[in-house]
Amino acid sequence: MSVTRLNILMLAGLALMISSCFPTEELNVPVKQVDEGNLTDLDIYINNNFLEEFNMAIRYKYEDRFVDPNEKAIPPRLSAVMPMLDFIQDYWIDPYLEVNNGEVFFRNHVPAEIVFLGGPIYNVDGTLTLGTADAGARITFTDVNSVNPDDEEWRDLQLNVVYHEFSHIVHQRYKLPSGFETISPNGYSGPGSWYTLTDEEALQRGFVTPYATLNPNEDFAETVAFYLFDSEFAEKFTIAETNCQSNDCENRNIGRSLIRQKVSAISNHYEKVTGINLESLRNIIQAKL
Repeated sequence: MSVTRLNILMLAGLALMISSCFPTEELNVPVKQVDEGNLTDLDIYINNNFLEEFNMAIRYKYEDRFVDPNEKAIPPRLSAVMPMLDFIQDYWIDPYLEVNNGEVFFRNHVPAEIVFLGGPIYNVDGTLTLGTADAGARITFTDVNSVNPDDEEWRDLQLNVVYHEFSHIVHQRYKLPSGFETISPNGYSGPGSWYTLTDEEALQRGFVTPYATLNPNEDFAETVAFYLFDSEFAEKFTIAETNCQSNDCENRNIGRSLIRQKVSAISNHYEKVTGINLESLRNIIQAKL
């Protein structure tokens, strides 16, 4: 099973973002039949607009199978479900339907299940899980009770989760771009140390986040996600600083040159294997933010 998690570790007042992925499993999981006898208006809306339209089940009623036995979570408030549905429609589904060749890709690769949880997942080790995905078959959104697209921190976290996880399907199905692993081979840190890096150190190595240094697969997914949702992506990650007067500045620019190579390789790969122009998809998303 492949599970990706975005966690917050509370340690001495410091919030640390943590993620982890494991080997892949089958991407296509059958969706269970709907019990027609006990449907609410919300259920009917979901069935018509998500299950029948995309073969994508929306799970907002809590079930134990959505979290591990040692984790605790709560279902979303009913009042938060429709706004969350609108959110994923506006910022995830619609952009793919609008971009050239995006609709075919989306319909052929959409996860079978989307799970809504009201708050974060509470873990026994003191961490809070903010989002998970299982091998392209399920994406779990947490903190749905806080749904507010105008809150940039909340919005960007949700977009990071869904764009990151949806991009994993590309390399799982179609491999990484040729030579991608060789762009910054000495920068990868591995599972035991990536979370000790700062954003600055990751950038100097040629990565958009410390988590991207975990391995090439996570590097690919993080780069795609940040490229799509971060309005300041170029300023942060690809445009070189001028008049550098320090080694740190020079090293940041070296890192940015590596990220430029990665964005180019990823963009060419997306166009080749999915038919989607990633810059066009980004422009559609940015116009909505």
